Amino acid sequence: MTQQTIPAAVTTTDASCDPATRTTKTLLAYGVVAGPVYVLVSLAEALTRDGFDLARHQWSLLSNGALGWVHVANLVVTGLMTVAVAVGLRRVLAPGRGGTWAPRLVGAYGVSLVAAGAFRADPALGFPVGTPEDAAVVSWHGILHLASGGIGFACLIAACAVVASRFASEGRRGWATSSRVVGGLFLAGFLAVGAGAGSVWSNLAFTAAVVLVWGWLSALSAHLYRRAADHAER
Repeated sequence: MTQQTIPAAVTTTDASCDPATRTTKTLLAYGVVAGPVYVLVSLAEALTRDGFDLARHQWSLLSNGALGWVHVANLVVTGLMTVAVAVGLRRVLAPGRGGTWAPRLVGAYGVSLVAAGAFRADPALGFPVGTPEDAAVVSWHGILHLASGGIGFACLIAACAVVASRFASEGRRGWATSSRVVGGLFLAGFLAVGAGAGSVWSNLAFTAAVVLVWGWLSALSAHLYRRAADHAER
């Protein structure tokens, strides 16, 4: 009887199909798409909602009005995606420097997004249409929205620093430097919008900082996704 030779590719289990690796990659994939989803949906809303001015209004105001549910859903969905990627970060970074705190801080930011969706921002600066330009009423849910955002932004800035420290310990200077720069620019944008009192320059600076930090999280998730895949193949 002729003995058949079975190709090694058939007999060898593909590590990339390992359930734990697949789960890690899936969790990190949420981090790749969360930022683009949030930014693109917010921009679509901003460009189509009557009375919304990108130069003057913060995206959180989109939670108000008849179509406010769209932005609430955007915040909640991307927040849950961010919590998922935090779990993925824990799986791929541990053990090691930042393996505990980077996931915790990113996860806290995700929770803050969900909270920001649950607690709607107060109407302001003439949006939605019919709101007085000088509206100064601050509701309980508006206060909680601001608190959620402040805590979440602080956690994300800290996460940038922790991730930078981790990459520095690995000798990855490019990632370490870019993480520090993104964290610093996001902090500057956050402080600018707090001090600018609704000015155009501060709002645009903060919007740019939000887009930048989401881009960083997407790039980080993609990088660690590839690392997880490469590690599984070894």
